[in-house]
Amino acid sequence: METKKKDIRALTKDQLRNFFVEQGDKAFRGNQVYEWLWQKSAHSFDAMTNVSKETRQMLEDHFVINHIRVDQMQRSSDGTIKNAVRLHDGLVVESVLIPTETRTTACVSSQVGCSLDCRFCATARMKRMRNLNADEIYDQVVAIDNESRLYHDRPLSNIVFMGMGEPLMNYNNVLKAIEMITSPEGLGMSPKRITVSTSGVPKMIKKMADEEVKFGLAVSLHSAIDEVRTSIMPFNANFPLKDLREALEYWYSKTKNRITYEYVVWKGINDTQEAVDALVKFCKFAPSKVNLIEYNPIDDGEFQQASDAAVSMYQNTLERNGITVTVRRSRGKDIDAACGQLANKQ
Repeated sequence: METKKKDIRALTKDQLRNFFVEQGDKAFRGNQVYEWLWQKSAHSFDAMTNVSKETRQMLEDHFVINHIRVDQMQRSSDGTIKNAVRLHDGLVVESVLIPTETRTTACVSSQVGCSLDCRFCATARMKRMRNLNADEIYDQVVAIDNESRLYHDRPLSNIVFMGMGEPLMNYNNVLKAIEMITSPEGLGMSPKRITVSTSGVPKMIKKMADEEVKFGLAVSLHSAIDEVRTSIMPFNANFPLKDLREALEYWYSKTKNRITYEYVVWKGINDTQEAVDALVKFCKFAPSKVNLIEYNPIDDGEFQQASDAAVSMYQNTLERNGITVTVRRSRGKDIDAACGQLANKQ
């Protein structure tokens, strides 16, 4: 019976060094291979040209490199790129490159499907099949960085965990991926250029605060009234706003980092003065920023973008109360690459 080979990128550098010592080789060989796997993103052992053929064959006998493959790349009329990313087991996730005049941002996925049940999101309609491994998250960033250099003549500048899945339900792999993305032995990006977006898992927000992470936090809020939020994000019944706010207060007390709220205003759901007043009250405990996001329909018409007047009411009320607010227009809608639209529609 054939023994299943281990994914070599599941090993730490020390484990790789130890492996070579156990094989009767020098420990520094592990450093060489580690560099090929992460900094140089090698997809095969044959690509490791400063390693002998015998050593490459030995690695081939023991390990695999479960790299991703971009199955399909779609380019939007506004320059946005959506990748359909094939994983080693045949499952597919999506990631997006969002360009502006001054930056290119990677929107990456953390799960195949999603653990949560937001009614306005296409990804939530897929069942959660599995978490992504750290290297699969890392590979999405590498692919988008290559596309940014090719199509926009500059390296990737920012990363947001706003693709498919709830990042805090895949906590360990997301943090390991960020560790490699920010490491000089990986991509060497600043953690200040990374934002993890969550629908709000209080226990995990506190855990991040305790671990003193350096990246930014965004909360997909959409209502600061429990009944309304539960009606559109049913998991809110288990993680109510009181618990979320307590976790965010703890986050701010530990990190002193401003909190970003992602917020869509829908017609007939949260487009009232009562709704915006509740949002102001919710935001007041710490410096915060609210991104008012244009809604991207997912076919059935149950959720509809609120009027410009309602969005202006939000903007004016928030500004009057000293809360930073931006109105975000969606990118990549023509290729189903905008917020809430990622669902493997090929």
